[in-house]
Amino acid sequence: MSQTKDKVIITCAVTGGVHTPSMSPYLPLTPEQIAADAIAASKAGAAILHLHARDAADGRPTPDPRVFEQFVPRIKASTNAVINITTGGSTRMSLEERLAYPLIAGPEMCSLNMGSMNFSIHPAARKIEHWKHEWEKPYIEGMEDMIFRNSFKDIKHILHVLGDRHGTRFEFECYDLGHLYNLAHFVNEGLIKAPLFIQCVFGVLGGMGPDPENLIHMRSTADRLFGRENYRFSVLGAGRHQIPLSTMSALMGGNIRVGLEDSLFLAKGELAASSADQVLKIRRILEELSLEIATPDEARAMLGLKGGDAVGF
Repeated sequence: MSQTKDKVIITCAVTGGVHTPSMSPYLPLTPEQIAADAIAASKAGAAILHLHARDAADGRPTPDPRVFEQFVPRIKASTNAVINITTGGSTRMSLEERLAYPLIAGPEMCSLNMGSMNFSIHPAARKIEHWKHEWEKPYIEGMEDMIFRNSFKDIKHILHVLGDRHGTRFEFECYDLGHLYNLAHFVNEGLIKAPLFIQCVFGVLGGMGPDPENLIHMRSTADRLFGRENYRFSVLGAGRHQIPLSTMSALMGGNIRVGLEDSLFLAKGELAASSADQVLKIRRILEELSLEIATPDEARAMLGLKGGDAVGF
């Protein structure tokens, strides 16, 4: 399985649980907005749609299955994209809350953070002069004293209740080198089977910095741990590092993730009006480099997914 000849899988994360409404007027918050942005991203070329939910009243992250149910089936009915439901949610959510909708939906794919970590954007609070909602400032500033928890037992539980019981496969989010070794532990225990889909995350405070050398190191380490034939890697560059690191990943035979969850900008000083705009931008770059974009069904075959007809929505 030579990745250098494979097409590039574009994942799009349309809203996430980190940014708040005061940071961008374009961040999708309501079920209608999330559905519209996801559908547009799929039409722009995203094969995988990574989804979080928001409370429509004030935009705060929510794990409520009733909210997911207002937009996930709509997206499935309008696209052929692989629907990827977060199990990360936010640092404020318990494991039970984070799994509430995935266990109902049984999706083709879920994200899975490969370890506990400091995860913060609290310095961003200093840049906001006017907050739209009372919850936002303490939410962002409070990240300085929050830990995202995924213990070995938590990860094992997620692999069992979603992977074994529902046939869901995972976007393994690795924010640091040690997360690759955590992943290798579960592979060695026989709890995870190839092909792996490894999402290397760069530029989040608490994880790896966005240095190109770190991407090379993660790639070579994954080769040693798993063998290149057993995994596919993808890159998420936070903020202004989104497009440069995505391009570098594709040139190295990897895949990419964009979307307003990861960066609010399209260019320096220019807010992205939608996640689809970011998909179109990286697609233009990749096609200029003579790289082909994978369709959803091609992504399914590459990642060994169960198919959209085998989900619970």
